[in-house]
Amino acid sequence: MRGTMSEARRYTPRGRSVRDASVEHAGTGRGDPFRPALEVLQGGRSDTGRRAAGRAADTPRTPKTDSRDPRGKTSSDPRAARTGAEPRPARAGSDPRAARTGAEPRPVKAGSDPRAPKTDPADRPRLRTQARTPQRPRRALFDLDAEPRTGRTRAPLQRTAAVRGSGRTPAKRTTPVRKPRKQSRVRVPRLPRTTRAPKLAEPRRRLRLATVVALLMFAAIGIRLVQLQLTDASAYAAEGLEDRLVHEVLPASRGAILDRTGKILVHSVETRYVAADPMVIKDPEKTADQLFAILDRYGVLRSDLVRLLTPHKRADGKTDARFEYLAHQIDVEDGDRITALGYGGAIRVARDERRHVPGYDLASNVIGYTRKSDLSGQLGIERAYDAQLRGVDGEHIYVHGEGDLDKPLPLGVQELTPARPGSSVELTIDADLQYSVQSTLGARMTALGASFGTAIVLDRRTMEVMAMASYPSFAAADPGKSPPEQLKDQCTATVFDPGSIHKAIVMAAALQEGLITPSSTITVNARVKKGDTTYTDHPPQKDGTAMTIPGILALSSNVGTIAVADLLGKDKLYEYQRKFGLGERTGVGLPNESPGQLLPPGKWSGSSPGSIPIGNGVATTAIQMAAVYGAIANDGLWVQPTLVRKIIAPDGTQTKPAPRVTRRVMDPVHAQQLRTMLEGVTTLDAATGHQAAIPGYRIAGKTGTSKLPQDGGYAPGDVVSFIGMAPAEAPRYVVAVTAHVPGGGGGSIAAPLFKEMMAVTLSNFGVVPTGTEAPKLTIYP
Repeated sequence: MRGTMSEARRYTPRGRSVRDASVEHAGTGRGDPFRPALEVLQGGRSDTGRRAAGRAADTPRTPKTDSRDPRGKTSSDPRAARTGAEPRPARAGSDPRAARTGAEPRPVKAGSDPRAPKTDPADRPRLRTQARTPQRPRRALFDLDAEPRTGRTRAPLQRTAAVRGSGRTPAKRTTPVRKPRKQSRVRVPRLPRTTRAPKLAEPRRRLRLATVVALLMFAAIGIRLVQLQLTDASAYAAEGLEDRLVHEVLPASRGAILDRTGKILVHSVETRYVAADPMVIKDPEKTADQLFAILDRYGVLRSDLVRLLTPHKRADGKTDARFEYLAHQIDVEDGDRITALGYGGAIRVARDERRHVPGYDLASNVIGYTRKSDLSGQLGIERAYDAQLRGVDGEHIYVHGEGDLDKPLPLGVQELTPARPGSSVELTIDADLQYSVQSTLGARMTALGASFGTAIVLDRRTMEVMAMASYPSFAAADPGKSPPEQLKDQCTATVFDPGSIHKAIVMAAALQEGLITPSSTITVNARVKKGDTTYTDHPPQKDGTAMTIPGILALSSNVGTIAVADLLGKDKLYEYQRKFGLGERTGVGLPNESPGQLLPPGKWSGSSPGSIPIGNGVATTAIQMAAVYGAIANDGLWVQPTLVRKIIAPDGTQTKPAPRVTRRVMDPVHAQQLRTMLEGVTTLDAATGHQAAIPGYRIAGKTGTSKLPQDGGYAPGDVVSFIGMAPAEAPRYVVAVTAHVPGGGGGSIAAPLFKEMMAVTLSNFGVVPTGTEAPKLTIYP
């Protein structure tokens, strides 16, 4: 074999030796340099062509002859049949692997190889020359003389020249026997046999796809950049600025509530509030512990401090919360203690205020109270005029830094909206008179064990409320210490049957309608029955007794009043009830005022003509009945009562309340006649209001005893009342006293209270006796 190891190792990039390439071009005439690679991909079916080409380069071509063995068998060397080369002589007992690998044959003993066929020894040479079934060609990318399994180069074989044209067996030529080395067999994986060559890749298609993807990516990036720089730039800039801004609320000072002389009933005093920036708090737990030690007495919970000090978002869920209130209305001294903790801008202590009531509970039912957290009005004038008192908070918006620069930056955004203080409300209440009336009422109600009591003082000329006391009272400075039932104003929110004080409305309507005169007499009996109810007097009169109108009022005769109401009729009575303001709110200026309850004639029952004229079956408030007697004192003109004189703005501008409602109920003459007849309640013998008389003054008024409606029935005890005016000939003030006591009458409980309150009122405002004599009145004609 003329090939050498150097030639076998000289490979071209296609996996073929240089000599193989030259043989294909020169010997076979095929010039396709890629065919061996394609044949390998197809499973190596054309591998024998390359083997034949290799042997043709080593051995000269000879004409094909029929070589037969001595038995006439055709030579069965498969390699010779495929390549046309001279057949190799077969040796008896030769190793079949030697023919494939070129190694020195090993002697084979009969029966030693289990793969050897079981034949007669004489037949072995013949079997060796028979054609074997060709095995699947192996992958031949290297030298054809290399062993297929080990890759080692075979030793050159001594080929035997065939004798042309002779039938003799060629002489045997042997080579020196060498002991073969034990070699490891390496299994070469076979390539899968395919029916057709795989489709080659399309580089141009991949290039186009990659180009399109790259262009799309660059286009998306470009569009996003345009969006960020042009369309959304302002929005992102504003959002970034918002993260650095601090919104500090500047609380507006709440206006004061003054009495009619300018005395302070309630005002705001300077305190401190505590706020934090949660985003710069490093240890919320530790900070909360230190603050809780100071703020505990103000009702602040530690859990709330931890929650507010922990970094979080605002209510919109987008921006960080940079300002949170921790406490309001703490003392200035406690604010200084918190500042001394040294938190800097993380914990802010600034000016705040709280409501201060110098009189503690003075006029608390009128003033009301505010919520501590935001000073919003919750009851009384504080609630009714909350919009005027509150003012408008200011705001300080600034850019802050971090760390030591956590404060307004000088060159940053600065927006300052100054706070606008609230206006002050001046009431019609006189603080000194209020104190006297409230003290008298409270002491007497406590002694009697009353469930509620009211006292109202009206200026007859203006219908301004000079004093309005309510029992039980509460501390406006600290309303949380009182139960809820004590917080309401009894004068405007509690309803009761007026009782006999309602009889003045019946007499006023009859006078105005001309049904009676001051000299008229009414025949009364011991009792009268209306529906299923019988009504009597205390003490009862004999049947057929003639009584004067002043006598009916002085003795508070139920039978006589029902007789006058029968003359008037239920429709007229209802008309005058409405004219005097029953069944509707007076609009005095307090929230939660009750309108009471007034039955129209169509809803009257069989007993209503007897009960309603004497003040039963009618629900009224103390302020409503005070306004009724105010109209009588004001010459028959009903004027809406009021608690507010004016609103004083921070700049001193004064604003009067809206004009009040007025209406004519009686003409002045009839009103004067009614006042004269009401004087008999305090002057006539056996009259019910003797204890209301004030020496030197003429007093006109009426006593009353009734019940307190409760859960569809009446509560135990009695509602006692006395409403009067003085001086009767030219009234200046009206005083109304009402109380719910375990038992008693208007003349014995309410009348003495009226006397004391009216005397103080006349004295405080310098009303001297007129010196005129009281009229001569009689009970019977």
